[in-house]
This record gives sequence, C-alpha cells and structure tokens, in this order.
Amino acid sequence: MFIAGEWCDGQNGSAEVLDPATGETVGAVAISGPSDLDRALEAAETAFKSWSQTSAYERSAMLRKAADLLRERAEDIGRLMVSEQGKPFAEAKGEVIGSGDHIDWAAEEGRRMYGRVIPARAANVQQIAYKVPLGVVAGFSPWNFPVSQAVRKIAGALGAGCTIIIKCPEETPYSCAELVRCFEDAGVPNGVVNLVYGVPNEVSEYLIPAHPVRMVSFTGSIPVGKTLGEIAARHVKRCTLELGGHSPFVVAEDANVDAAVKLAATLKYRNAGQVCAAPSRFYIHDAHYERFVDGFVAASKELKVGAGFDDGVQMGPLANARRLDAMEGFVADAVDRGAKLVTGGRRIGNKGNFFEPTVLTEIPEDAQVMVDEPFGPIAPILPFSSLETAIEKANALPYALAAFAFGTSQSTVDQLSRGLEAGMVSINHFGIASPETPFGGMKESGYGSEGGVEGMDAFVTTKFVSAAA
Repeated sequence: MFIAGEWCDGQNGSAEVLDPATGETVGAVAISGPSDLDRALEAAETAFKSWSQTSAYERSAMLRKAADLLRERAEDIGRLMVSEQGKPFAEAKGEVIGSGDHIDWAAEEGRRMYGRVIPARAANVQQIAYKVPLGVVAGFSPWNFPVSQAVRKIAGALGAGCTIIIKCPEETPYSCAELVRCFEDAGVPNGVVNLVYGVPNEVSEYLIPAHPVRMVSFTGSIPVGKTLGEIAARHVKRCTLELGGHSPFVVAEDANVDAAVKLAATLKYRNAGQVCAAPSRFYIHDAHYERFVDGFVAASKELKVGAGFDDGVQMGPLANARRLDAMEGFVADAVDRGAKLVTGGRRIGNKGNFFEPTVLTEIPEDAQVMVDEPFGPIAPILPFSSLETAIEKANALPYALAAFAFGTSQSTVDQLSRGLEAGMVSINHFGIASPETPFGGMKESGYGSEGGVEGMDAFVTTKFVSAAA
C-alpha cells in the first residue's frame, strides 16, 4: 500500500494474487486494517490543506509529468496487468497509454475551473460564485480495467484540488501500484494520493462515514453501488456511481451491416466481455438478421483465445473461476428455455479461466442472459421488425449505461439518439470513454460522470461570496 508517501504492508497481512491464465500464484497483496485506514485518512486530510491551496498551474505541471511517466512505463505496467488480469498484452499496454490522456485532461481542465461575477442589486456589493475542491475523496476502482478506472478517480480528484484514498482491487494490485508510483515520482506531495487494498465491504464501510471524506467515487456492480450509495447518503457525502450495464446493440433496416458486425464482435469480446459498457443484447432488423448472425458467428469462431502474452491472442481468460461458473449458468438457462446455442458455450481446457466466444439465438426475453448482465463473452442475438419495438426492448431493463446502434438515414439516427435510454449512446462507431467526454449511466446504472467537464465538476462545489464595500 502507499500511505502518507510511504510504501507499506497491511495490518491484516496479505492475500494471494493469481494469474487467471494459469491459476498460479504470482505474488501477494497487502490487506489493510483500521489502523492503516486511519493513517490514510489523516494523511489525506492533512495534505488537502496545502494541496487545495496549490495553484492550478502547479498541480497541472505535476499531473502532466505523471502522465508522461505512465506512458514511458506502459510496456512494463502492461506486462504486470497481463499477469494479474489476463487481457492480451496489446490491450493492456493500450490501456496504460490511454490512461495518460485522462491525466492530461484533468491537468488542463483543473486550470479552467472558472467562476462568475453576478451583478448585485446594490452598487457597493460584489457577488462572486466560484468552484472549490470538496475535500478528501474515497475512490473504489474495479479489476477489469485496473489502470484506466483508477486513473479517472485519481486524476479528477487531484486536478480539482482534492486529495484521495483509492481502494484498488486485490485481484490486480500491481498495475495499480505502478500507476500511483507515477504520481509519486512526478512530485505529488505526500498524502495527496493514498493507495489501500483490503476486504471491500470493510474498507468502504470504514472510509465512507469517516469525517474527512467528503466525496465517494465508485465503479462496480449495481448491488454494491446501491450499498455504498446508501452509506454515502446517510452521511451526506457527494457520490458518483458508475455501475453495471446490459447494453443494447441495435442494427436498423438502413444500417451498414458489415460495419455493424465488425464493431459488434470487437466490442463484445474485448477484455473477454468483462466491460461494463460492452454490448450484451443484440437486436437486428429482420432484413439483416441472418447476415448479421452469420458474420458474427464467423468472427466468434475466428477469434484466437489464449494467454495474454501469446502471439496473436485476441481474447484472454475470465477473471476467476466464479466467472466460468456464471457463463455456464447463463448458457444452460438459455438453452433450457429454448434458445439455440450456435457456437461456443463451454470452458476451454482445464487450466486457466478460458471460455469460448458464445452466440445464442432464439432466446426468450425472460432468459437470465437477457435480464442480467452476463459480463462475459456471450452474445444473445434477436430479430425485430420495427425500430420502435427494438427501442422499446432496449429500454425495457432498469440498466442504462450505454447503447450502440447502426443506421444511415438522418431520421433513423435521430430516432435512435432520442429514443434510446442510456447515459451514453454511440451510433455507427465506438464513440465513448475518451477523456474529454462524460462517462456515466442512467437509471440503475448509476449517476454522475467521469470524464469531460462533468467529471471534473464531481470533485468541486460552488462557493458564493457576497461582499459589501
């Protein structure tokens, strides 16, 4: 862990870190206890007094240096990520490089936290509203994108003038630690960034009610997000929740089908489908249904699955054995209800957490895979005859993180843009998750945004001053 500028062990010992491609132990991670969290709270609270008063220009310079260091170390950090998370090396390295852009964005946007002068009713009164950093942030990041999820919280907090205690996942501690090391080596003062690991509910239930914490930023599952949101609400803490999705992918009658197939397969199997915004329900117009299914199945069969360091690998293992059990459960339930298993549906080998790219058709709407986010390499594909019906089905669930669609006419694009209920809608390309755009959901997929000016606003509050001469 990294607390008050020092790398340290945890009060509660350590836990094994496993390679999901082999099941073998690759190391250990420190597990925090109350005394560790108290030190982190004290360090972050103390550091906030000076960091919040550090000029935005100075903060920006340190963040830009951290971004440069992260990019310089991308290959080494990417290798660590493969060993602990399993994704192909090219994806891991790309995640690290792209995370530098998030730091750069926060560094520069922190210099643009503009206020405003409000005309007063009296000549001798000056009224100013300006943005001030909230205070200590408690951040909780997931294992599926160890660096890019943690960096959004760290960079956003620091760029806005906050300090942070980031609780990173025990499954993927090493790449997270190296991310934090970049901030340390960039000269960020002690206590501004604190890194802890531990039993998730114990850490969150300890940190969120703590007096110094003024903001909570969580990325993860809907059930856990609801619990953390309840704790934050009880203590009147600002909260940003980026929760799970079950994203629809709609292909309209006037769509470019070949382009749709290519993007659908890429997004579905990226990170073995373990992406909160991955498409997981495919609605295809009758006119293109067979062609889309054939193309998607062909792409699924051609995908090379294996360990992240193997040449040409396009999809790595699932995170753990529990995810294998979950995938088998989704497939069995769908088939029992009458779905057709077109390809895949089984574990690959008996070593590591590999699962076949899987396509299901003729799925009833009440199948578990249509109701609950699979978070894995399973693609249920259904036909539709009218775009209104497809949009209605896409909006039927309580999840609304992302939605994807294809259609060429302006009227179709307008109908999809206005009709799809999601925090992010991407039409005819992949257009979400860049640093300058807001990333967040609607309904039970959470509230608040990371990225864009909206993401920076999450870490500040408005202070109004009215002064008479």
